[in-house]
Amino acid sequence: MENQFDVIVVGELNADLILNHISTFPQIGKEVLAQDMQVALGSSSAIFASNLSTLGAKVLFKGVTGCDMLGDFVVSELAKRGVDTAAIVRNEQTKTGATVAMNFENDRAMVTYPGAMEQYGAEDIDSDLLRRAKHLHISSVFLQPALKRNLLTLLDQAKSENLTTSLDTQWDPAEKWELDLAALLPLVDVFLPNEAEIKWLTNQPTVESALQHIGGYSNTVVVKLGTRGSVSCHNAVQTHVPPFLNSEVVDAIGAGDSFNAGFIYRYLSGATISDCQRFGNLIGAISTTAPGGTGAFTSRSAVMKKAKDYFNYTEK
Repeated sequence: MENQFDVIVVGELNADLILNHISTFPQIGKEVLAQDMQVALGSSSAIFASNLSTLGAKVLFKGVTGCDMLGDFVVSELAKRGVDTAAIVRNEQTKTGATVAMNFENDRAMVTYPGAMEQYGAEDIDSDLLRRAKHLHISSVFLQPALKRNLLTLLDQAKSENLTTSLDTQWDPAEKWELDLAALLPLVDVFLPNEAEIKWLTNQPTVESALQHIGGYSNTVVVKLGTRGSVSCHNAVQTHVPPFLNSEVVDAIGAGDSFNAGFIYRYLSGATISDCQRFGNLIGAISTTAPGGTGAFTSRSAVMKKAKDYFNYTEK
């Protein structure tokens, strides 16, 4: 069967309510004002899928929402960016999740209602669905306990169908970090944590020691370092790639997911790991030029114009 899609994304779906220009950070019992508010496509998986599609990849999303206004919004936003939404289940028994993001100075706080994402497992992802794509991306497993329980089976199934795979666990709200990396990572072609996540997952004090800790059973590991760029470990060689820095950051929501989209977009074309990192760094930086995780990604031409205008980057 010929692959209809470049990537199938399995993950959570929710909407973001973003509050900007907050006068001071909220305290219990006190009210503060935000000067700007936006409702945007949320969730790591959806931001990744949307931005990867905008870059030009053919993307299929497999997930679940409620049969409600937020679910309508999320599915509509994905479809607008060219993501195939036919495999998204609308469940009347649950509500679509939502995140309230409060941006303050150069950081943010978030409160998430998981909603439908807590109920979503991998039981209904069959081989026929996987065969339609070349690559499987999974994100936010700690927000999806049913998916987390079936993660090893899903990855094994994907590898048996000759898909390449990528995983971004994202943050664990419970801060337990219970994940069998030794079992999972041999089945993951590209592991995409950030600096804090890899240190917590491995119980190591530094990124370097964390990479060494999992080096015996991992394939390619790429760690997002924010304003310090990214570092990878591939074939026992660690490579640091410097960042593209935006001096006028609007917010950093979805910057890591955008990095993932840029990295995987290049990875699918057979580029070197360092080239994938560089493009990931660029796409992550472009994300910070507009509100929310997808605001900067209205079209591929608009993305590449921002690359030129903000970062003097031109595609070869």
